[in-house]
Amino acid sequence: MSVLDDAAALGDDLVRLRRALHADPEIGLDLPRTRAKVLAALDGLPLELVLGERSTSVTAVLRGAQPGPVVLLRGDMDALPIQERTGLDHASLVPEAMHACGHDLHTAMLVGAAHLLGGRREEVHGDVVFMFQPGEEGHDGAAAMIAEGVLDAAGRRPAAAYALHVFSSGVPHGVFSARPGTTMAASDGLNVTVRGKGGHGSRPHRAKDPIATACEIVTALHVMVTRRADIFDPVVLTVGSFHAGTRRNIIPDTARFEATVRTFSPTAKNNVKDAAIVLVNSIAEAHGLHAEVEYVDGYPMTVNDPAETSFAADTITDLFGPDRFAPLARPLPGGEDFSRVLRAVPGAFVLLGAGDGSSDNHSPTAVFDDALLSDGAAALAEIALRRGRAG
Repeated sequence: MSVLDDAAALGDDLVRLRRALHADPEIGLDLPRTRAKVLAALDGLPLELVLGERSTSVTAVLRGAQPGPVVLLRGDMDALPIQERTGLDHASLVPEAMHACGHDLHTAMLVGAAHLLGGRREEVHGDVVFMFQPGEEGHDGAAAMIAEGVLDAAGRRPAAAYALHVFSSGVPHGVFSARPGTTMAASDGLNVTVRGKGGHGSRPHRAKDPIATACEIVTALHVMVTRRADIFDPVVLTVGSFHAGTRRNIIPDTARFEATVRTFSPTAKNNVKDAAIVLVNSIAEAHGLHAEVEYVDGYPMTVNDPAETSFAADTITDLFGPDRFAPLARPLPGGEDFSRVLRAVPGAFVLLGAGDGSSDNHSPTAVFDDALLSDGAAALAEIALRRGRAG
């Protein structure tokens, strides 16, 4: 039987696993129930298992019967702090936790790939590392797994690494997509505290109002990125959190806000970082206040290796037909910690459209089609098989 036939035969099991994961989501680096489900699903396969100590990661190594390189496949496992509103029969049973970014699908697909390759061990050239990763959503789980040795789990570094990510919108349903070079943005943070002098709201001249100054800074930051960033090398800066005061007639001592910053080149990142720090301090000083600025370096840009991207695209096209792959026209502004793997190993981050386009990832109404689980598992397995044979 072909990989596609075997993947289709696994379909019901993968749907059951995915729905069990979806109904019982966990957030961050500590996912004990999720790991238990993954280990149960891998039971009986010819895998060498290593469990993380810094997190509930699972690293599984399949030793191929034929000589060849090491290939790494990644699937993230964590959920988001969102109250689900999909109305699905298998909706989250955990308050304020939801698989709104499809990581439950990624986990099930990677389990499926392990079954497909484990059943074909005699055909596998080299070794395959299955990287079941917690903490992608802002917890840098990839860095934790790298620190614990996932890139050396097979005894030698991978020649290539691949990850598959589902999207509920932006990519046509059932279509795989990728692009060489920059694929996802660098995702950083800007945290600002403006310190003034509190007082009565009726006598602002006796105080130093941090709210007014912080609001001016927010507006100036938004203007800055439209006037100072190269239009062909864009910057996104969005303030998503602003906190100050307790009552309408009290001027507080402090105002705080946080922003996310997305860039697509090192030059743009360095420019916006330097400019933002100067701007914040200058405006605060102009009003006689003091500002504390923290620029938080987050996930680096996700940069696909051109050769590995072409290899993945060709494999997917051969496996499913030309209508199932479309080049990604431009980078996405989201951040992704698989970027840390791709900084150490050439590889590709591949997208798969799995929604109807009505809601974006991270939405409480995001819905993903688990009929695509077998296709995702087959794609990962076939890429690993062919990449191993390629040497």
